[in-house]
Amino acid sequence: MIILPAIDLLDKQVVRLAQGKREEVTVYAKDPVEVAQRWVAAGAEWMHVVDLNGAFEGTYSNLDLAQSVIESVNINIELSGGIRTQETLDRAIEAGAARVVLGTKACEDPDFVARAVKSYGDKIAVAIDAKAGEVVSRGWVEGAKISAQDLTKHMLDLGVHTIICTDVSRDGMLNGPNQSLLEQILELNPPQLIASGGVSSLEDLIELKKLESRGVKGAIVGRAIYEGTVDLAEAIKAVR
Repeated sequence: MIILPAIDLLDKQVVRLAQGKREEVTVYAKDPVEVAQRWVAAGAEWMHVVDLNGAFEGTYSNLDLAQSVIESVNINIELSGGIRTQETLDRAIEAGAARVVLGTKACEDPDFVARAVKSYGDKIAVAIDAKAGEVVSRGWVEGAKISAQDLTKHMLDLGVHTIICTDVSRDGMLNGPNQSLLEQILELNPPQLIASGGVSSLEDLIELKKLESRGVKGAIVGRAIYEGTVDLAEAIKAVR
C-alpha cells in the first residue's frame, strides 16, 4: 500500500481544513516546494496536491504552483481541485501530473469523465467525497443527490481505474477512516481504491493495509503528518 502525503494549497500556502470548511483553516507552510521535498526525503513515492482555491472557485488557479511542485521532485504527483474543463485537464496533464482527480465533473457531467478516460486512461481518477453517505461537490459545499456507492458504480462502468474515497466529516479531524464507507465502495470491486480522510495514527494505516487484497492500494495522509501524530517515513515502511 502506498502513502500519499497531501499538500493542500490555499492562497499559495500549504494548509489543512477541518471537514473541508474554508473558514476552519490551519496554515502549515508558506512554501509548498519545500514541503514536497521534505516528504520525498521521507520516502514518498506519490503525492496528492489539491488546489483548494480551485475547488471553491471552479478553476485550477494554482496550476503554476502545482507545476513547480511537480518539477521540484522526481515522484508521481496527482492533482485535484477545480479541474472542470477540458483545457484545465489538458494543462494539468501537460504540467506533468501522473494522475488527475475529477470530483465535481463526475457528479455533474459523467460524459466528461468518459471522454477523459478515453483520452488519458489510468491517469484519470475520480473523487468520491461523501457526507452521511451522500456525495458532495463544488468544494464539498453542495449535495449531489447521489449515493457514494451509486456514483462509484457509474464511474467504474465508464472505465475509471482509481477511486479516491473521502468521508468529508472526518477529513482533517484525526478520528480515523470511515471503514463502513470504504466497505461499501469495496463491494463494487474497484481496481484501485485510495482511502482519504481521518487518518490519525500508524494503527489507522495498518488497519487499511489489511484491506489491500480487496483493493485499498493507498491512503492519503494530511493533518497527521503535519502535526506529527504520524511519522511519514515510519508509515511508508510499515505498510510497504
